[in-house]
Amino acid sequence: RLALALLLSLPGGLGKPTARQERARPGAGQHEDRPGFQYDHEAFLGKEEARSFDQLSPEESRERLGKIVDRIDDNKDGYLTTEELKNWIKRVQKRYIYENVAKVWKDYDLNKDNKIAWEEYKQATYGYYL
Repeated sequence: RLALALLLSLPGGLGKPTARQERARPGAGQHEDRPGFQYDHEAFLGKEEARSFDQLSPEESRERLGKIVDRIDDNKDGYLTTEELKNWIKRVQKRYIYENVAKVWKDYDLNKDNKIAWEEYKQATYGYYL
């Protein structure tokens, strides 16, 4: 909810309303965010995309977020539901996991046979201790 609230609270808004029943209510259980909202940005955008947004002007950020919101709105009804937002965050996190595995695979596959043997794992993980 907070990521969506952040998007909609940008100056000028994104023009994408949320369904009334999905809006956060005053006094409802909301988490306190860390300064900079980095956690929500990473959950919503993915780690790499969040870093690129840090470099954008507010106008560029608003424009790009508007395009992302359009992609989140699966049924194209002009509203974001909690389910659509959950599905988006799951897709972003899944993509991050796959990308991370691909990045570290080569560090563990020491003999480059596209398999990681227990000995390779031990060496890559604990090599300097062994």
